[in-house]
Amino acid sequence: MRRRTTLIAVDGGNSKTDLAIITARGELLAVERGPSISHQQVPIDLATDRLIQLAGRAATAAAIPLPVTRGSFVLAGADFPGDTALLRRAFGGAGVAHHIAVRNDAFGALRAGVRQGWGIAVICGSGVNAAGIGPDGRTERFAAIDDLSGDFGGGYGIGVEALRLAVRARDGRGARTALETVVPAHFDLRRPIDVTRAIYEGRIPRRRLEELAPAVFAAARDGDAPARELVERVADELATMAAAIARRLRVTRRAVEVVLVGGVFRTTDRAFHARLEGGIHRAVPGATVARLDAPPVLGAALLAIDDLGARGAAAAERRLRAAFAAR
Repeated sequence: MRRRTTLIAVDGGNSKTDLAIITARGELLAVERGPSISHQQVPIDLATDRLIQLAGRAATAAAIPLPVTRGSFVLAGADFPGDTALLRRAFGGAGVAHHIAVRNDAFGALRAGVRQGWGIAVICGSGVNAAGIGPDGRTERFAAIDDLSGDFGGGYGIGVEALRLAVRARDGRGARTALETVVPAHFDLRRPIDVTRAIYEGRIPRRRLEELAPAVFAAARDGDAPARELVERVADELATMAAAIARRLRVTRRAVEVVLVGGVFRTTDRAFHARLEGGIHRAVPGATVARLDAPPVLGAALLAIDDLGARGAAAAERRLRAAFAAR
């Protein structure tokens, strides 16, 4: 009996990793979730060990041996050529796949979300990014390394700004806000400056500030003016990112799919979503805006099938989308 061609798909974010094993025909054999393998979050040796363990669990569940034929990795932190080369060396030598491709995670989300083959993805999870593929196949994205590349937003950025607003309100430099209470309470502390000190002294990891994003949205919904201004600023920035990618792809006059990806978009704050979509439509009137309705690891899996270049790719994509939808 002919052996099935098996592929590994990996979506590696800043906070978690999803790994799927599929066949070239689009059959979903196993899905596993584990901690981040981003080299910007953990040392590359630890990231590789985590990958090996995660792939091993998935292979056991799928009842297949490793290495598989190909691996498709869409990774947070694959920002510059040096990053991509480092990740390709480390993960390519992990023994999980004979050949691997490494891309920025924005392109996995984009592949999962758009149906016409091209479009724009706006990511707002722990951090922010936007990427696009034009109808001519050209790609564009941002560097996405926080304030060093001009970024604002994401759960982490929202949390940093929430702490800043809370500290300044309490010490008299800023407007009074419910965040004065909300921010320290989240960490079981009394004052905003206590949070600052705990981070400075290493008792609270700085990345935990991203946990504050839902509290900021809640305060905004309750009428807190500084929180509302922060939420509006995030919406405006995300719309600006989508518009910039559209201009760079020269598709502002086209019917563009804009896919929203990441945990921040789970908010039910209608004003936030209305402001975001309004900003996108002012720049790209023909845009359709929707949240990603599939896990980004689906995009990594579809890219693995694309890379294989096998016949029947369209049928495999339909089969794979249906399998993920059934989950």
